[in-house]
Amino acid sequence: MHVTILTLFPAYFREPLAQSMTGRARRKGLFSYEIVDLRDFAGEDGVVDDYPYGGGGGMVLKPEPVFRAWESLGEPRPFVLMSARGRPFDQRIAVELSVQERLTILCGHYKDVDDRVREALVTDEISLGDFVLSGGEIAALAVVDAVVRLLPGVLGDFDSAQADSFHDEWLIGPPSYTRPAVFRDLAVPEVLLSGDHAAVARWRRQRSIELTRERRPDLWERHRAEAGEGAETDEIP
Repeated sequence: MHVTILTLFPAYFREPLAQSMTGRARRKGLFSYEIVDLRDFAGEDGVVDDYPYGGGGGMVLKPEPVFRAWESLGEPRPFVLMSARGRPFDQRIAVELSVQERLTILCGHYKDVDDRVREALVTDEISLGDFVLSGGEIAALAVVDAVVRLLPGVLGDFDSAQADSFHDEWLIGPPSYTRPAVFRDLAVPEVLLSGDHAAVARWRRQRSIELTRERRPDLWERHRAEAGEGAETDEIP
């Protein structure tokens, strides 16, 4: 996968994308990226923002730098705008984007982006959540990380992806434990030490259900709606 990021702040990306999963994927040749500085496409005046028509507070990212930057890329590809108006980002969107060979992400900044960018260029709008950031850079990093870790060969262990929260059925992942078996009088649940794989699977499933119902009732309702009449309501036998 090749990701192009259009931004006013390139420094946000270089160091984070060199770390962890994205860094590993890049070293394996599974992921590449380029950072396009929108200021390079601002024209002779160097201006990238202006006051909104109709008045009001804040500034608006002008259309010219975005159009010029987009046109410089040549080959068409999915163009995602990080936007508070977008569909809420979740694991299924991450899976959807992970099958693309090329992806372009525009990081909004200031109060808004001129809507002609959305009308003419953008193929998808994504929101990281119902809160306000100073710009789309942090949101774009989160999307890239979530997508890249799904690329075949990045994790090196398919079970790791399968055990993720939200991987399937909108359930939160179960708790995890490692050595030592007892730490400061806190013991690992006995079932995880039993060697009974079926019992472990049942325990993990049950804990996922309990945690989802307790902490994310919205996801639990989504799980039940998609699972239909077969959705678990009580303990797993």
